[in-house]
Amino acid sequence: MVDNIGGSGSSNNEGIIKEQDRLLPIANVGRIMKQILPQNAKISKEAKETMQECVSEYISFVTSEASEKCRKERRKTVNGDDICWALATLGFDDYAEGMRRYLHRYRELEVDNNNNNNNNNNNNQERGK
Repeated sequence: MVDNIGGSGSSNNEGIIKEQDRLLPIANVGRIMKQILPQNAKISKEAKETMQECVSEYISFVTSEASEKCRKERRKTVNGDDICWALATLGFDDYAEGMRRYLHRYRELEVDNNNNNNNNNNNNQERGK
């Protein structure tokens, strides 16, 4: 049994996860699908539901692999590097490389934002003197 690291804990008493907790919201899935299609294109309910199942299963699949790595390393938190590792391990190398680039850029922006916030706080403190 794989531990539910970071899980929402919103399953019923029998350990069965409710469909609404297992699947991404269909409105979000539809919105993402519409972004890539021409403006006048329509998406059937069946297509949205099929994609909803697929992406939810994909996320669970990748997260489960990352979670197992963390369990073996006796860590409780799955991080971005674990997800990239899982993607590569599962054969999604193209996605793993893109995610690594995204994660690197995200971390750079976080450092920049933290530095800007610290500078703003220091300037505000100096003005108050």
